[in-house]
Amino acid sequence: MKFVDEARITVQAGKGGNGCLSFRREKFVPKGGPDGGDGGDGGSVFLEASESINTLIDYRYTRHYQAQNGEGGSSRNCTGAKGEDLVLEVPVGTTAIDEDTGETLGDITEPGQRLMIARGGFHGLGNTRYKSSTNQAPTQTKPGQPGESRNIKLELKVLADVGLLGLPNAGKSTFIRAVSAAKPKVADYPFTTLIPNLGVVKIENHRSFVVADIPGLIPGASDGAGLGTRFLKHLVRTHLLLHIVDMAPFDDTDPAEAVQAIADELEQFSPGLAQRDRWLVLNKLDMVPEDEREARCQDVISRLQWTGPVFKIAAINKEGTYPLCGEIMQYIEERRRRAEEDEEFAERILAEREQVEQEAREHIEMLSERRRQLRELEQDDDDDDDYDVEVIYTRE
Repeated sequence: MKFVDEARITVQAGKGGNGCLSFRREKFVPKGGPDGGDGGDGGSVFLEASESINTLIDYRYTRHYQAQNGEGGSSRNCTGAKGEDLVLEVPVGTTAIDEDTGETLGDITEPGQRLMIARGGFHGLGNTRYKSSTNQAPTQTKPGQPGESRNIKLELKVLADVGLLGLPNAGKSTFIRAVSAAKPKVADYPFTTLIPNLGVVKIENHRSFVVADIPGLIPGASDGAGLGTRFLKHLVRTHLLLHIVDMAPFDDTDPAEAVQAIADELEQFSPGLAQRDRWLVLNKLDMVPEDEREARCQDVISRLQWTGPVFKIAAINKEGTYPLCGEIMQYIEERRRRAEEDEEFAERILAEREQVEQEAREHIEMLSERRRQLRELEQDDDDDDDYDVEVIYTRE
């Protein structure tokens, strides 16, 4: 199935039913009085998280959705039926944004969670509502109100505790295969990973975390090169970044320069994301001569002036992966415990995530606008190249 992580839809909530103007008319009842009933409320539009879907592809083909209108009231004080709500299923991790105002309507982060994105119109009032001692035969009614109409942008961000960074062929997919049951494609050429992959790493009973493997980054990714810009936003909700480094590149790429290149792209994409906790994972050490391993690793660490955690692994044979996963689990549990006990820390985490989401959104919109301007310039150039040829026939 094609992975779609963005979609734009238009939703229209139902209109409220009109109130009824009616008077009771029965044989032998000369003073029946007003009996017009109220209308029914219009149906609202909801998003609901479902674990059975993992992409927004359905919303690429059907873009307009309308909830049912409420029915009008009727005589004998009968209230009109309420319009049926419209529930749209979306993957867990979906964010709804009002495109016209830029307002974030909400995040859907748990299965079964519902989010109202368009409220149905309020019902109209029948003339019974207006009767009084001084107005015993009211002819006033109130029509139902229209439902909300919104242009909604749906954004899907995978929900993971740990995100993997690195150049293509750094061994990210091999790592996720080694530590979880996920089986992403692995091959000896770049960009074998085209969509994010999730893997659940189980340490022991009731202790596990989720790892997200996104397509490899290349220099220029923050400007739209490769696949990085599109999928970097999936790292927004992670707690920790693992920077996977190929210590035995087939093209003799300098590992230290590769790390710095990715760090620069991360900074340009989102300064907030670049400040997130990041661990250095030196991979493919099984392909480095044993007597050279320590020297190579130390050279990379010293040139980067790296002061954070460093792990040395060979993902293909799981060497060093178990201690790494244990450290990750301990880090995540400590972070969760602190967030539960320290309200200020929890608020700071939420603020940081919102900042990164905003930076990522603004960066992607900036790139989209730049591409649009380039297309317009190319179109103008094509128009300038067009010319008319006037053919004049003469008779000799």
